[in-house]
Amino acid sequence: MKMTLNSVLAGAVALGLSATAGFAQDVTLRCQHFLSPKGSVPRYFMEPWARKIEEESNGRIKVELYPAMQLGGKPPALYDQIRDGVIDCGWALPAYTPGRFPESEAFELPFMTSMSAEASSRAAWEFSEKYLMERMGDVHLMAVHVHGPGVIHTKGDPLKSTADFSGLKLRGPSRQANALLETLGATPVGMPVPAFPEALSKGVVDGGVIPWEIVPPLKVHELADSHTQIGGDRALYNTFFIWAMNKNTYNSLPDDLKAIIDANSGADTSAWAGAAMDQGDAAGEELVGGTDNMIHTLDDGVVAELRAIGDAQTAAWIEEVTSKGLDGAGMVALAQELVAKYSDN
Repeated sequence: MKMTLNSVLAGAVALGLSATAGFAQDVTLRCQHFLSPKGSVPRYFMEPWARKIEEESNGRIKVELYPAMQLGGKPPALYDQIRDGVIDCGWALPAYTPGRFPESEAFELPFMTSMSAEASSRAAWEFSEKYLMERMGDVHLMAVHVHGPGVIHTKGDPLKSTADFSGLKLRGPSRQANALLETLGATPVGMPVPAFPEALSKGVVDGGVIPWEIVPPLKVHELADSHTQIGGDRALYNTFFIWAMNKNTYNSLPDDLKAIIDANSGADTSAWAGAAMDQGDAAGEELVGGTDNMIHTLDDGVVAELRAIGDAQTAAWIEEVTSKGLDGAGMVALAQELVAKYSDN
């Protein structure tokens, strides 16, 4: 019979056994996310990560991945599911619970991250070591990452100026992305990414911002007519993701199995997750490039206008979080320094 780690622990306690005696030979970790298994993060990161854990533990750890919220709940509940032990580990977006993890927004500010999700994710891990470990101390963080440059997908013609945003209803993933869209005159509509295709097909939104990598599994290229890229060396916006484990589950592992989890956590693992996004971006852009859809890259002058708007938004964010007792200027400075450190070489 397959048992989750929490179930085994409960049985061990009931029988008066030691923790390691109860589960040392067979641990099953149930990990949940909200994406299709065809998504780039499941295919190029989660699944190979799970295989690596199983191989390095000689089969003593089994990792079960449950896509599309198969174990129940909605995407915004994932962090709490990890924290509460509903699942043993999972992939969550702090942005889906606005205001709860303000530090993570530093990597979601306009033009903060580079065009490489791998490099920016390595920066995000180092940033998290200073600013997020305490905030997320009720889970065991194994990796954090961001995606590649966001693209604006719309029905009709591609956007060619800042004025073209005006009046559009656009799906946004986070508080900071939505604030930017609103400043540009669009009406931001916040929703988890799995809801975007239906909203686009029903006309609830005129388009939305997502990276290339998620376009094929969501079939957005079959619903949108045009795709607007930003260009330059920094991304218009980004979204911060975590790959985390229930703290009790991690703490209850014997030391040798805990060491395997540790060896597959941290900066390199974060970069691996980011690289999965980069790999998916390349495939997604190539797929759309082979269709009749229009792909437009904004002119340098338009990008300069957007960056000026982004700078003002960043300044406003620093003021906002500083008023709440956080080191807003320090967080922005460190994020910029780390992104440059890992990206500009």
